[in-house]
Amino acid sequence: MAFLSYLINGLSLGSVYAIIALGYTMVYGIAKMLNFAHGDIMMIGAYVAFFALSSFGIPVIPSVLLSMLATTLLGVVIERLAYKPLRNATSLSVLITAIGVSYFLQNGAQLLWSSSTKVFPAIISNGAVKLFGGELQISYLTLVTIVVCIAVMVCLTLFINKTKTGMAMRACSEDKGAATLMGINVNLIISITFAIGSGIAAIAAVLLCATYPTLSPTLGSMPGIKAFTAAVFGGIGSIPGAFLGGLMLGVIEILAKAYVSTQLSDAIVFAVLIIVLLIKPTGLLGRKMSEKV
Repeated sequence: MAFLSYLINGLSLGSVYAIIALGYTMVYGIAKMLNFAHGDIMMIGAYVAFFALSSFGIPVIPSVLLSMLATTLLGVVIERLAYKPLRNATSLSVLITAIGVSYFLQNGAQLLWSSSTKVFPAIISNGAVKLFGGELQISYLTLVTIVVCIAVMVCLTLFINKTKTGMAMRACSEDKGAATLMGINVNLIISITFAIGSGIAAIAAVLLCATYPTLSPTLGSMPGIKAFTAAVFGGIGSIPGAFLGGLMLGVIEILAKAYVSTQLSDAIVFAVLIIVLLIKPTGLLGRKMSEKV
């Protein structure tokens, strides 16, 4: 029963990683760039939700929506000011810019809210669902986290596959030049992609802070790295891959902490990633892209 409990906790943590990874994989899949500031955008969303809940007494759902609005606008502004001028630049230039934006957001958060750790307020009751005569207990927070992750994944998949904007995103992902010739505004589509990915990051921020209720300007650093690892693990650019990679990463991390060592859990996670990429370089659900030269 202990293994089942660890497995469920791993799925809960992996759900948070999966939501963050969706932002990474969407931006890479369409704009072909790695937005390493994504974790810090998530951190800003956590602070917005924190002050909405604790300082202004706004209920949970409106606070989450306010946080999503803030991160959506921030994502669009960053894309317009930092990334759009580099649309035709080298990958290294874009990467350095993304790292610079990340440090800018971290230091800006320190100036605005100090580097001291804040305690995120509880947003879900501490109750639990009891199964097998109480031998297995699943907290309400765990259930909400898993359900929200699945809901985000389903909504995003339907949006990408069923809407005109989603089809335009898939066209830009395949060939931006051809998409432009077909009348698609590529710059607008990339901005929408950043907006959606950044908005989703706010949901992950609230769930992460609800699970681990400590808030600081470095909040997004390690979860951001692990979520990027999850995106690569599942196949960078693949939305189902980000979902699967996040869940598997969370399960591996929790099982490693439970059965091996808390200190070595991160090393085990990255070791598994290396093994997977050695066997399948494109990730679990990634696909090879042929390029004409």
